[in-house]
Amino acid sequence: MATTPAGDSPAAQAILDGRTALGIEFGSTRIKAVLIGPDHMPLATGGHTWESQCVDGVWTYPLSAVWDGLRACYASLAQQVTQRYATELTRVGAIGVSAMMHGYLAFDAADELLVPFRTWRNTNTGPAADRLTELFGAHIPQRWSVAHLLQAIIDGEEHVARVAHLNTLAGYVHSCLTGERVVGIGDASGMFPVDNAAHDFDQDLLARFDAAVAAEQLPWRLADVLPTVLVAGQPAGRLTEAGAQLLDPSGKLCLGIPFCPPEGDAGTGMVATNSVAPRTGNVSVGTSIFAMLVLDEPLREVHQEIDVVATPAGAAVAMVHCNNGANEIDAWAGVFGEFAAAAGFPVPTARVFEALMRSALVGEPDGGGLLAYNYLAGEELVGLAAGRPLLTRGPDARLTLANLMRAQVFAAVATLRMGMDILTGEEGVRVDAMFAHGGLLTTEGTAEHLLAAALDAPVSVGQSAGEGGAWGIAVLAAYARDRSGLAADDPAALTDFLNSAIGPRLGVRTVAPEPADVAGFAAYLRRFRDGLAIQRAAITALG
Repeated sequence: MATTPAGDSPAAQAILDGRTALGIEFGSTRIKAVLIGPDHMPLATGGHTWESQCVDGVWTYPLSAVWDGLRACYASLAQQVTQRYATELTRVGAIGVSAMMHGYLAFDAADELLVPFRTWRNTNTGPAADRLTELFGAHIPQRWSVAHLLQAIIDGEEHVARVAHLNTLAGYVHSCLTGERVVGIGDASGMFPVDNAAHDFDQDLLARFDAAVAAEQLPWRLADVLPTVLVAGQPAGRLTEAGAQLLDPSGKLCLGIPFCPPEGDAGTGMVATNSVAPRTGNVSVGTSIFAMLVLDEPLREVHQEIDVVATPAGAAVAMVHCNNGANEIDAWAGVFGEFAAAAGFPVPTARVFEALMRSALVGEPDGGGLLAYNYLAGEELVGLAAGRPLLTRGPDARLTLANLMRAQVFAAVATLRMGMDILTGEEGVRVDAMFAHGGLLTTEGTAEHLLAAALDAPVSVGQSAGEGGAWGIAVLAAYARDRSGLAADDPAALTDFLNSAIGPRLGVRTVAPEPADVAGFAAYLRRFRDGLAIQRAAITALG
C-alpha cells in the first residue's frame, strides 16, 4: 500500500494553509509550545527548560531568560514541524500566550523594568495581603500583584512613584509581541479582584485601594497602571514586526497573525481539561499544585486558604493554590539519574521519572511511616513564610524506594487536600467531575491513582494531560479565531465550544480511589499535620 509523503499529508497542508493555532506557555520549569491543527489536536511541540533564581531572598527570572527561552522553544517547535511534515512553519492561524500567574512586573514610562520580576513563589508580602484582605473583605493572597504593590509601598521602595504600568508575565510577553497591553480575565483575577459580571477589575475595590494609599501622594491611580481586561473570544492584537523578531529571528514567520487574550496557567489548565462549566474542577500538578472548582454560587465566608479567581470566560472559580508541588520529586529523580550514570548505566530522565512513579504505586498505603515535606518555598496555606524540604522517619518506618516515592507524591498533594477539605466540607462546594493535568501526569496510570486517593474522589485524565496549559492556550487562540472577533459575553459560549471542539477528543480515562489507598493517605496526612512543627523548627534552625 502506497504511503503519503509527509509534505503531502493533510497535516502538512493545514500547516501550509495556516489552519493551525500556536500556544506558548511559560511554566515554572519549562517553556512549552504546542501547534494544533483543525481538529484542535497537537501537531508538533517545542520546549525549553529554565529555572527561577533566588536572588537576595527574591524568587525571580531575568527578562533576558524570557526571550532566550521563547526563541529556543519556538525554534524547537519549528524544527519538529520541518522534520515531521517536510515543510517550514511560516504561517499560523492564531497565537496565544500563557504563563504562571501572579507576581509583580512593574515598568516605568519608558517600558523599563523597575525591579526584578517577583514571581508567585515569593512570600514576603504577608503584611500587605492581610491589610488588603481586611480592606476588601475578600481573601487577597500574598502572591497577587496588588499584594506585591502594596508591600512595596509599605516598605517605602523608591520605584513605586515611577510605576507607569503593571503586568503579568503572560501579559508582558503578549504586549511585546503585539503592542497591546491587555490581559485575559483569568490572569487578571490574580492581579486584583475582578467583577465577574462586568468582566473587569472591581471598580469599588479599586477606589478603596486608592483611598487607602492616598497619604502617599502617588502620581497614579491603580486603574491607570493595570492592563485592560479581556475575556476569551475577544481579539487581542496581531503579531507586529518587532514581535515577530522576538519570536522568530529567522524572519520566516509572517506578520499580522491574530492573538487571543493572554492567560494564566490556571485558566489554560481549565481549558485543557474542559472544566470551565459550573461544578467542574481540575487539579494541576507541576512545580506548584493547585485545584480550580468552578462555582455555581458564591462562597459563604472568606477563607485564608481559598482564592476566588475567574475562568477565561469570566465565571467565578474557587482556587486552592500551593506554592510547592512536584519540585522534590524532580529533585529525587535527578539524584537517582546521577546514581545510574555513576554506576555506569546512564538512564534518560524520562525513564528515571517513570520508574520512580511506578514504584510509588506499589509502596505501602501510608508510605511505610515515612514523612516528607516538599516545602522549597514558603506556603501561605499553612502559615509558613519559608520552606525547608525534609525527609524524616521513626525507627520503625520502612525506608524503601517504593515508600520513599509514595511519601514524596503524598507530600506534593497533602497541602492541597487541606484546602480542598474547606471547600467540600465547610463550604459544601459540589463538583461533578475532577480532571487532572500537568507534568506529574506524564507517566500514564501512575500519579492519577495516588491523586484519587489523596482527594478521595474519582480523577479523570485526558490524553493531552502532559501538554497542559500550552495546549489550553492554543485552543483559546483557535476559539478567538473561530469566533471572528466577536466578544464572548456569555461564559457558556466557551463551554459549548470546548464540548464540541475538544470534548470528544480528550480520550479521558477515569480512576476511582482504592479504599486501602484512601486510608493510607489519611494516615499520612495526620502525620503531615502533626509534623508541621518539625518544618517550622527547620526554618528557624537552618536560617
